[in-house]
Amino acid sequence: MDKRELGMFLRSRRERLLPEDAGLASSSRRRTPGLRREEVAVLAHISTEYYVRLEQGRAPWPSGEVLGGIARALRLTEAENDHLHVLAGAVRTDSLRHRRDVRPSILALIERMPATAAIVTSAAFEVLAWNDLAASLMVDFSELDPQERSLARWAFLPAAPGRPDFRVSDIAEFRVHVVMELRATVARYPDDPDIASLVEELRRGSEQFADLWERRDVQGAPRMTKTFEHPSVGSVTVDCDSLAIADQDQHLVLYTAPQGSHDAEALALLAVLGPGSRDRYPTPEGA
Repeated sequence: MDKRELGMFLRSRRERLLPEDAGLASSSRRRTPGLRREEVAVLAHISTEYYVRLEQGRAPWPSGEVLGGIARALRLTEAENDHLHVLAGAVRTDSLRHRRDVRPSILALIERMPATAAIVTSAAFEVLAWNDLAASLMVDFSELDPQERSLARWAFLPAAPGRPDFRVSDIAEFRVHVVMELRATVARYPDDPDIASLVEELRRGSEQFADLWERRDVQGAPRMTKTFEHPSVGSVTVDCDSLAIADQDQHLVLYTAPQGSHDAEALALLAVLGPGSRDRYPTPEGA
């Protein structure tokens, strides 16, 4: 723990923050820039004396909870929060778990892709966000409980009652990919109870997963094309591009088809039919 540098860093972040940025009333009588120490202490839910000692380099090692409160009070960025914990000689408690929050800019982006089915997945293959075309092509994720939006569970475990199922051409390759990625995810988040629980559930529920898990493979590339079997429009073959959102440890997965192709026309039809088309528009017999 670098007490001196920690204190100087805290002071620099405090002095740059305007009272109104922290939801406090501004006052013309302030003689120094930024927030007062007592205001930061209140916002961080710690004593003023302890915060003063932190800035002066005289306080004992702060807990992760205290550092988290200070980071929120000072409106620290992700990089600043990381730096704060490094200076304090601590590990960020929120970094022990994989992230499920999706940046608003990513949510806005996928909504502006009318001809592209797009989803955002977590490091544990949970579908965190999607646009309407993805819901039409795959399944209406909004009708599922968050736990049921797991592509890893869909790949290896029987469908839960009431959960729509969808078939893809590369399920065998996808299963291998899931296991490889989960191996790497466990290494990055060894103390995340949700990931540990997911892996244990898959090992108990799928002999195939258990066998693949014991191989300890951690490298592999997913197929770049995928064919969905849809009850309304039949087979839809799409290009599959997975783009890393590095700071969130998430992936933006895009499903597209060449312009003017039969598959592009099928996607356009699904965009018109909308989410839930699997149930509302079943394939006619003999089609």
